[in-house]
Amino acid sequence: MWKQIAIAISNHTQTDFKLKNTRSVGGGCINQAYQLIGDDESYFVKLNSPHQYEMFRVEAIALKQMYDTHTIKVPKPICTGNTDNHSYIVLQWLEFGRANNQSWHTMGKHLAQLHRQGKADKFGWNDNNTIGSTPQINDWGENWADFFAEKRIGYQLKLARRKGATFGNPEHIIEAIRTHLSSHQPQPSLVHGDLWGGNASFLEGGIPIIFDPAAYYGDREVDIAMTELFGGFSSAFYEGYNQEWTLDSGYAQRKTIYNLYHILNHYNLFGGGYASQAQRMINQIL
Repeated sequence: MWKQIAIAISNHTQTDFKLKNTRSVGGGCINQAYQLIGDDESYFVKLNSPHQYEMFRVEAIALKQMYDTHTIKVPKPICTGNTDNHSYIVLQWLEFGRANNQSWHTMGKHLAQLHRQGKADKFGWNDNNTIGSTPQINDWGENWADFFAEKRIGYQLKLARRKGATFGNPEHIIEAIRTHLSSHQPQPSLVHGDLWGGNASFLEGGIPIIFDPAAYYGDREVDIAMTELFGGFSSAFYEGYNQEWTLDSGYAQRKTIYNLYHILNHYNLFGGGYASQAQRMINQIL
């Protein structure tokens, strides 16, 4: 397997990569992750079962789109593929370092630049992808309220019903969200889509980096909302973001709607107390 991946790296970089060693590293709960060590270069590799190749293919596309904005740093994708027993994605290897307030401020500023530079005419994306391991439906839509109510909350509610959860009448919930968002007309921005603390870090020298995207073109506020969901980012991050591009009025109310998507997804992935948290958020929205 490693020989096949090393050959693929050589072919895509047009540089002979001689693999010296492999080292298991942290890669989250979905994939296995390794550092591939060569004479002069290292790479980060994520592995999964062969049928998960599409997940890696679209991740590479998302990273390339984000990389090409020349705004916030992301790992450069090298290649994706299949071996006999695995699918894989190869990314640039990056060494993490420490952050200070200025680093967080810069992360906020660079994220705002990503949102401003990554633009589209509609909401959605060219491919469906995944949020965690859950399918994320990205069919293009003209109207943000319709897109988020149906493709985000509606889809998660349908999955939750299959697991036996009832959060009230799904149509009432979807229509309430549509109504709340109907007066908000955001620019379709390229968003990370899964921006919590585990998918953001800093390189040596405090350079901010984000990774593991669930990207699409949506309201930029979905990224900011998620940064507040699991403990929040440094206050300097929000200061940096707002200095570059101030959030629209009404964000404080919309963030509950946007974060409901992630709590429903966590229920669908992990169950447990996420059901009661989702119900409290739905009650607040209704």
